[in-house]
Amino acid sequence: MARPVLRTELCDTLGIEYPVILAGMGPVAGGIDGPVATSALVAAVSNAGGLGVLGGAGFSAERLRAEINKVRTMTDKPFGVDLLLPSNFMGGAAAGEMPRDPRDLIPKETTAGLKSIASNLGVQWQEAPRPAATAPRPSGGGMSDAQMEVVIEEKIAVFASGLGSPAPWIDRLKANGTKILCLVGNVKNAKRVAGIGADAVVAQGTEAGGHTGRIATFALVPQVIDAVAPTPVIAAGGIADGRGLAAALALGAVGAWCGTAFLVAEEANQPTTQKQRVLDAGDEDTKITRLYSGKTMRNITNPLIEAWESSGLQALPMGLQGLLIQDLVYSVRQSGREDLLMNAAGQASGMLTRIRPAADILHDMVAGAAEILGRTLPARVTAVPEA
Repeated sequence: MARPVLRTELCDTLGIEYPVILAGMGPVAGGIDGPVATSALVAAVSNAGGLGVLGGAGFSAERLRAEINKVRTMTDKPFGVDLLLPSNFMGGAAAGEMPRDPRDLIPKETTAGLKSIASNLGVQWQEAPRPAATAPRPSGGGMSDAQMEVVIEEKIAVFASGLGSPAPWIDRLKANGTKILCLVGNVKNAKRVAGIGADAVVAQGTEAGGHTGRIATFALVPQVIDAVAPTPVIAAGGIADGRGLAAALALGAVGAWCGTAFLVAEEANQPTTQKQRVLDAGDEDTKITRLYSGKTMRNITNPLIEAWESSGLQALPMGLQGLLIQDLVYSVRQSGREDLLMNAAGQASGMLTRIRPAADILHDMVAGAAEILGRTLPARVTAVPEA
């Protein structure tokens, strides 16, 4: 059976067959298992005709380089790397000298409040093993500096900033021929990243899993398209099948950035229990919380999230919040309460029914979109259903 044809300008820009990009999903379940989008999932999506993107935020610089090289042994197709570049990592302390132990910056009352929440949920608080003390972080460095150096040295085909701006590195990236995608959740940030030279803006609606904003995809995408033209726009948030992909293209996007649909791929690096929670979720079973990272993040909800949100405790800046919950995650694991761990996923979870290969997920999405668009085809999209 012939493969369907579905092409936009994004395919030519990135050297891919279909205008579908795997979201560079980071760690779940407390982070010890690494990111969801590791080499197996990335290569599977790229080999199937889309663009696989590594969840680089879940790797050290050394591990990121090793994972990039591993992908290269699994596919000769283009792939990308996604990193988080938050502007307020560790809060105001990020601009100056850090204490030897950054945990000293965590307010005692916040820790006490989290301990109380854990106790009320039957979780016995235990301190996680601490890594060996390291030298204080010098001023001027950023969360992802070392990872970005790897991206540049390895001459990655596509770089995606899942959070923040790649402005400090953009000249070096472009000198390598790297295509730059920037995720945004509002028009203001879309204009900002388009202004620094992003090759495409990913407009992500609040439906999306993981770090997300407040504006819905159908409202956000057209406004971003109008604001940043002629920079192309990729749609994200709530796109998990051919109907969503067709809708994104009909809105004027040149492609789709998809995460939740691939959370339940066979190749996705997350525990089966986490995949099953996505499959079991309905349309109202996700919630946006700052609990796990300090940034707004959509997760499959659980009693821990509900208790945090009703407690009145304020999340700390990204980085410090992550340090805050390390002991909590350790305690949750030691107590056997895997149901309380982070389970990032979008509102499209309710559309997913089974675990299957990433290639099947992508090909069904493309075939469905091609069939729909074959009936009412925008002039700028080439779509031919399967024979």
